[in-house]
Amino acid sequence: MQKNLSFRLLPSKASDNRTILQHIASLLAIDKLFITGFNINKKSYDARSKQVMINLSVTAFINEPFVKRTVNLSLFKDVTNSKHTALIIGAGPAGLFAALKLIENGIKPIILERGKDVRSRRRDLAILNKEGIINSESNYCFGEGGAGTYSDGKLYTRSNKRGSVDRILNLFVQFGADEKILYESHPHIGTNKLPHIITAMRKQIEDYGGEFLFEKKVVDFKIDRNKISAVLTADGNSFKADAIILATGHSARDIFILLNDKNILIEQKLFALGVRVEHPQSLIDSIQYHCSTRNEYLPPASYSLVEQVAGRGIFSFCMCPGGIIAPAATNADELVVNGWSPSKRNNPFANSGIVVQIQNMDLQKYNDYDEKRKNIPANLLGMYFQQSIERKAYQEGGGSFVAPAQRMVDLCNNKISSSLPKCSYVPGVNSSDLRNVLPGFIYSSLQKAFIAFGKKMHSRFDGKGYFTNEAIVVATESRTSSPVRIPRDSASLQHVQIENLYPCGEGAGYAGGIVSAAMDGEKVASAIIQKIKK
Repeated sequence: MQKNLSFRLLPSKASDNRTILQHIASLLAIDKLFITGFNINKKSYDARSKQVMINLSVTAFINEPFVKRTVNLSLFKDVTNSKHTALIIGAGPAGLFAALKLIENGIKPIILERGKDVRSRRRDLAILNKEGIINSESNYCFGEGGAGTYSDGKLYTRSNKRGSVDRILNLFVQFGADEKILYESHPHIGTNKLPHIITAMRKQIEDYGGEFLFEKKVVDFKIDRNKISAVLTADGNSFKADAIILATGHSARDIFILLNDKNILIEQKLFALGVRVEHPQSLIDSIQYHCSTRNEYLPPASYSLVEQVAGRGIFSFCMCPGGIIAPAATNADELVVNGWSPSKRNNPFANSGIVVQIQNMDLQKYNDYDEKRKNIPANLLGMYFQQSIERKAYQEGGGSFVAPAQRMVDLCNNKISSSLPKCSYVPGVNSSDLRNVLPGFIYSSLQKAFIAFGKKMHSRFDGKGYFTNEAIVVATESRTSSPVRIPRDSASLQHVQIENLYPCGEGAGYAGGIVSAAMDGEKVASAIIQKIKK
């Protein structure tokens, strides 16, 4: 017999399987010897009261053999000699999971990635952090695994409508992720572990006949009678396939420009832009857990914040407990910051994007764009707005990806900080007036939001709060999502204008994060499979 149970335990008790077993026996009023084992189905933390509790949902096995949770393994086919091929532009989560889905169904994927493989990419990131030299094709955004590989590996998503979250998580476990991501409320792999998983995925794709081609930047599309027939790469090669998946990510501005220049329909999509805020992790722990020192059985605390200011949403984005701020630009004259955490989340700082919703009127009013492009198409206004702020941040920081920054209270008082606290951002920070970087509506929205967040987040133990000069505000967090949507037919998932072109993932405007991008990749692959097998 199996029994599903839900209960709450103290953190120390929830970390001990023997204690959990005893608690199950007490709830069922039976001797624990009758319980052969249990699987955890869901685990979450409740810190609303002074005493933090762990919520557990389990399946207990009583008087029958215990069956350990199993991963639903996907079965792949050898596609080496398949008569059908699909070309995938981009090796991020959308592209990788599309490739795996195609192989399961006997279709050969050929992946073109503008950047480098995971290991080579790591060396370029080290040079960027230590020397301030960027490779525009191999960085935190471009390369095998996409932006998520070296920017945290969070797997939390609310978008169940796009596909099966459980299937995506099971695939991650199949390729080496810890099984705890299957039941944790906010699953996280970690930047130190995700590259190994991405490498395992690539090996599986290659072992079953798929192809990976690195440093293959797509520079043109060949279109005949509104049907894509080939793509051209910067090295002069041409590639054809039965279907072409465009999964280039939210930072491939050259692709957006190419599509527009070839009169292939793209649309403006609103996004959010702001800053990355870093606190001492111990401060966030004391606020969230109401204690002076975090209990050893609790993970570094996180937070999720949202505020409305004059009808505009301001919210936390990609919160990284025990994390590091990283340079996420893709060009030498732009400054973008993002955050990541290792699997243990054991760094002394907590950082999060705090971003402001951009509205249509903001893009229409804002005129400080690249002077080389006098007539900016309406569908690219958001992209150039985004880029112009990144360039201001680079200039204000003083070059070499040093980031402009202020203490939080100083920013709200319009004061340049006389000193800055320690910061995890390796290229360094420069005390600046962020009014020189951020448009007035973003700056003033952040001021009001920071004060409001301080009222929401304060420690019952010592009165300290989120609103403090111990926090540093670093500009600029601008790549929250794509500023462009590439429209596709809701039924066939092909571009509304170009046959056999399948816009996909975050760069096309249909996902936001690793899991949702992976699900969209599978969704597009399924549409291709259905079309080919008709």
